[in-house]
Amino acid sequence: MKWKTIVGLTAMLGFGALLLLNFGNQVGGYMSFKEAARTGAEAHVVGTWVQKRPTSYNRAQNVFTFYMQDESGTTRKVRYNNPKPANFEEAEQVVVQGETRNGVFVADNILVKCPSKYNNKNKLKQRTSGPSPSRSSSSSSTRK
Repeated sequence: MKWKTIVGLTAMLGFGALLLLNFGNQVGGYMSFKEAARTGAEAHVVGTWVQKRPTSYNRAQNVFTFYMQDESGTTRKVRYNNPKPANFEEAEQVVVQGETRNGVFVADNILVKCPSKYNNKNKLKQRTSGPSPSRSSSSSSTRK
């Protein structure tokens, strides 16, 4: 029975090692377009949409293409096999997840980071400048 335990533990350790090795190769971190092309791994690339370059959507193939500039300044064509994400035009940043194939970044997922109404500086200044007159009058009327 002892040899069965040893064989079982060895098999579990081998399976665990293969799982970790495969997982490490599949998941890439945040990279530039150049790093993603060099490694050939799946990567997340952060950048901005290049508005001066053309975008297109092919309904028949369900493919959206656009140009993106990463944080290091490299511009690449991005191919996304889905429709254009909502609020794409308002995005401050775009994060694409995928891999480089034949000089084109093929994205599996796109995360569009739009400006938030909660980050508006004017609204923040108004909130921090003190209580509004309507609040102070309503609170004094409730004290009676």
